[in-house]
Amino acid sequence: MVIEQRRILVAGGCGYIGSHTLVSLLSDTKFQYSVVVVDDLSNSSAESLNRVADIVSLEGGFVSSNNGNSGQDIQGRLIFRKVDCTNQSALRQVFEEFAPHGGFDAVVHFAGLKAVGESKLVPLKYYEVNIGATIVLLSLMEEFGCRSIVFSSSATVYGVAKDEKAKLKETDEVGTTITNCYGRTKYMIEQILTDFHGSHAFLREQQQQHQNDEHSDKFQDWSIVILRYFNPAGAHPSGKMGEDPSGVPNNLMPFVAQVAVGRRPHVTVFGNDYDTPDGTGIRDYLHVMDLADGHVSALRYIDTNNTTEDGGEKKTKSGSGKLSIFNLGTGTGYSVLDMVNAFGKAVGKPIPYVLGPRRPGDVTIYMADPTRAKEEMEWEAKLNLDDMCNDLWSWQTNNPNGYNKE
Repeated sequence: MVIEQRRILVAGGCGYIGSHTLVSLLSDTKFQYSVVVVDDLSNSSAESLNRVADIVSLEGGFVSSNNGNSGQDIQGRLIFRKVDCTNQSALRQVFEEFAPHGGFDAVVHFAGLKAVGESKLVPLKYYEVNIGATIVLLSLMEEFGCRSIVFSSSATVYGVAKDEKAKLKETDEVGTTITNCYGRTKYMIEQILTDFHGSHAFLREQQQQHQNDEHSDKFQDWSIVILRYFNPAGAHPSGKMGEDPSGVPNNLMPFVAQVAVGRRPHVTVFGNDYDTPDGTGIRDYLHVMDLADGHVSALRYIDTNNTTEDGGEKKTKSGSGKLSIFNLGTGTGYSVLDMVNAFGKAVGKPIPYVLGPRRPGDVTIYMADPTRAKEEMEWEAKLNLDDMCNDLWSWQTNNPNGYNKE
């Protein structure tokens, strides 16, 4: 059996979710993916690429250049270029470099700033980086004939739901009640992708009216998948890779893990008077490796040659040429105290916490309805809360200072 090859550009691939997705891509058995990672390392570490190469057993490992601006393995399946995705000339050089070798089959777009609290303080920076990088990336993809993209969006686009206890569906209203700048950049990028996808149908129609087929391929439909994440947690089960936030963690679980190893005195639980069994807010947490696999499922979904066996007959997936939106979550909610106690179980001792006031903008319950992802691209979360906590604890104990070895 011949395994088809695909070259994927992964923008922001050294970060938490991006690096775990590299493992899933390089481990895939349906397609032989090779990846080109572009990242400016402003909030990530190139050490994650060494860990990826180790986990997937790339021959010779990942070898970085002397200045750290590039690197790859012997076979060229994992290639790195240090590039700021808002820098069009620098990113163009990457597209030009690989164009003679077939270019890119698709792009997975993680690049951007992601701290909710920070985004309220420096909104212009968030708009410049998150939206600017997307426009640069889409422009170069169009120019170089790469018309398939998977975008890392967020459940924050739903804002404050009208019914806080209902599971959120992709058809629910987005954009109107977002409480932070980070979420608004994700929503705006979703709108940009929607408008951009729709423009090609209009351009084709104009070409047909003028009976000009000379450049008809220029207006081929794009294949776009928007993935709305809920709350990623956990780490690679090897304990070699995980979330390595700079400064104070913005998310609950890496903060809890740092408390467990003594880097911080306690966890602050913001609000214990919500309408939930224990009074603390409930969220939909999913294992980062399930999330990583979701990106592989999305790439398969939009691949024109992807088929699956179904009752003895081959069927072709329907994502090619479309814009599709999927929630990635488990559909199961855990409270803040559930998470703190579950991590204490993994650690073998209680995690100290104190109660604090509610934070503005926090909601009671935030959970996904992941039905569409299961039905259309055959993805569903397989790992559970214990897996998240055990794998996170393995990462934290093996790497108490993250990727910083000192």
